[in-house]
Amino acid sequence: MQCSATSHTKIRNLKITISYDGKDLHGWQIQKNAITVQELFQEAVKNVLGVVPDIKGCSRTDTGVHAKMYVVSMKTDHRIECVRLKAALNRYLPFSIVVTDVCEVDDDFHARYSTKGKRYVYKILNTQTRDPFSHGYALHYRYDIDVDMLNNASKAYIGTHDFTSFCTLDKREKGDFTRTVEDFSVYRDGDFVYMSVKADGFLYNMVRIMVGTLLKIQQGKLSPDSIPDIIKEKNRKAAGPTAPACGLYLDEVFY
Repeated sequence: MQCSATSHTKIRNLKITISYDGKDLHGWQIQKNAITVQELFQEAVKNVLGVVPDIKGCSRTDTGVHAKMYVVSMKTDHRIECVRLKAALNRYLPFSIVVTDVCEVDDDFHARYSTKGKRYVYKILNTQTRDPFSHGYALHYRYDIDVDMLNNASKAYIGTHDFTSFCTLDKREKGDFTRTVEDFSVYRDGDFVYMSVKADGFLYNMVRIMVGTLLKIQQGKLSPDSIPDIIKEKNRKAAGPTAPACGLYLDEVFY
């Protein structure tokens, strides 16, 4: 969605894009007795505007998950210019969170409900020796990874499927478990292996379970052609374990 020019209406709808390091944070949504991205963001907004307007986030992310691109929508009658708001918010935000863009958008824009899709990337350090500088930012996997095999196996995720087998069921997940995966790829860059997935939406822990299933294939505990059958079973127990949160990044949000 393109940012529009400043309007002259009383209430402005702002699209705010941020990035954050989730290592020491408990996801986006405010929680009791835990520091979250939303809490820190709202504190910065209050310091700048004097109040906390209604804020909508594009996705819920779990404890330890990172975001290279996360979008917030916020309606306010404050007249601060977008470029000044960006600078002011960054002054009050901790180093783990940064505002990368602020612009005005149409009144009906909603950070979550206006999305057309998202891309997540899972990062794996594939070396025998762990790296202290990657701790909390990548899963350390010491055994060889056959990238070509896993890339071929991952293509079975692509398409419109009921992904019940790849979802942690709780009160947050109700109704339709069908999602459309547009792309899934596994590739290597030096010592790191990346698993990238783009879809119209994601279920709770969906990407991490997809990754855990591919790693179980790598370990020889599942067949490389087992994913279609796992999807058909609609049973969480049929898939692999949930990979740790540390390697997961919300990479891009599409509007």
